[in-house]
Amino acid sequence: MRSIIAFASCAILLSCGSGQKKGEADFIDENIEFAHAQIGKAIEVIETSGKFLNPTTLKPDSSVYYCGYADWRSGFFPGSVWLLYELTGDEILLSLADKYSKGMEEAKNLTQHHDVGFMVGCSFGNGFRITGNPAYLEVIVQAAKSLSTRFRPVAGVLQSWDVDRGWMSQRGWECPVIIDNLMNLELMFKATELSGDSSFYQIAVSHADRTMAEQFRPDGSCYHVIDYSLEDGSVRNRHTAQGYAHESAWSRGQAWAIYGYTVCYRETGDKKYIDQALKTFHFMQNHKNMPEDLIPYWDMDAPQIPNEFRDASAAACIASALYEISTMDLPGSQEYKEYADKIMTNLASPAYRASLGTNGNFLLMHSVGSIPHNAEIDVPLNYADYYFLEALKRKQIIENQ
Repeated sequence: MRSIIAFASCAILLSCGSGQKKGEADFIDENIEFAHAQIGKAIEVIETSGKFLNPTTLKPDSSVYYCGYADWRSGFFPGSVWLLYELTGDEILLSLADKYSKGMEEAKNLTQHHDVGFMVGCSFGNGFRITGNPAYLEVIVQAAKSLSTRFRPVAGVLQSWDVDRGWMSQRGWECPVIIDNLMNLELMFKATELSGDSSFYQIAVSHADRTMAEQFRPDGSCYHVIDYSLEDGSVRNRHTAQGYAHESAWSRGQAWAIYGYTVCYRETGDKKYIDQALKTFHFMQNHKNMPEDLIPYWDMDAPQIPNEFRDASAAACIASALYEISTMDLPGSQEYKEYADKIMTNLASPAYRASLGTNGNFLLMHSVGSIPHNAEIDVPLNYADYYFLEALKRKQIIENQ
């Protein structure tokens, strides 16, 4: 059975295989050891509190912000604990990952936004992949049913945000779709595989195809937001919400596109999806403003480059996607692995990886949530840590082959 992140579900122990080069083995081991200790400190705070706490980022006063189950980021910390269990074989983490996932199970019934794929896929999706627990299967399928309520058949897309409240209501949008939504299609593919209900798969393909047709520029970069007409499905606006400008390249959006279409190719075998993923990657790779360390600026067209904030979350997501691409039967696979290796080496350096016991016990520093909203600027983010760990696990599997 294909996994939610497309790799084997066997426990991956701390010691690396003899087939690895010593330098690679040492790199992987050292980062696993650090993650085990750092996340262990976060777990100690949670368990001492006696409450369900879900670490997400840092507040302006440097205290940890803990999100509720309905927050789009609620699946990343439970998912990180699942990944850390695989990387270490620490049985204590197995029960904690189950506990933290169940703490946000009610997310499976959310219909007011598109992010249940992130939420349930990273938590229960990893849990099912690792344990095969049938209770997790039910959560995955129910979440896909909830996400399906957001499908707009005239436009052929899953609507990302409602527009009847909040800042979204001020934009004049009817049916906004953000590039992030590609990341939630993995849940739909998985739900068809587990339930036999092909409607989830069909919705995912429809969304992927319409997004490819409307959300990309000729150079391979993507818009953040496409606003569709609910009446006839036509495009009303091509905008940004979290990027610098409507026509700029918001870096995490490019990362979502690379990763999202890699998943679509894995699940469908349709080459147009990996072609799009690679076109967007090459846009980023060859961008004149890509820093030497390959950790992109929060927006590749931000006006004060090189004095702009970096986004480690975008880099970690790209690295994880590239490791998967490198395992596919495609030309240049070694190039993609080497690029991901360089990203990971730099993310694991003191420039981006926190010292033990600092940074609110998050792994990575220097991510950006949304500069236009003045929110989460140059802080740790739990999804940066999640994709860093996923990339580390994928790298370990590759090196062990």
